[in-house]
Amino acid sequence: MNRKLKVFTRLFTALLVFAIGGFVSCEKYSWVPETINPVDTVYFQTEIQPIFTNNCASCHTQNNLPDLRSGKSWQSLTTGGYVNLPGSSSKLYTKMTSSGHTARSTDSDKQLVLIWINQGALNN
Repeated sequence: MNRKLKVFTRLFTALLVFAIGGFVSCEKYSWVPETINPVDTVYFQTEIQPIFTNNCASCHTQNNLPDLRSGKSWQSLTTGGYVNLPGSSSKLYTKMTSSGHTARSTDSDKQLVLIWINQGALNN
């Protein structure tokens, strides 16, 4: 009986050490998200539209506004009331960060869109 208790204790201790080691070495502590300088100009055609094309345009077409397809998105966003200042309260940004849409784009994508809106949501 004493031997079974020792084996159990050793197994439990080893399991506990591995579990604690797993939590301590969690990747989220070693990964630093990309930061974007809010002073740098964000270009709609080369930086924002690709986000919409890759993550949003498959659902957001003329039938599901805003239309985020290339060639349609800027006008749909600016005339549809989706971009306004401050960017953090704009309809576009709040939708992108809502629970239904948050997994569709990265944190860097969201940050880029926010900066673009705050810079005036230009079609540049």
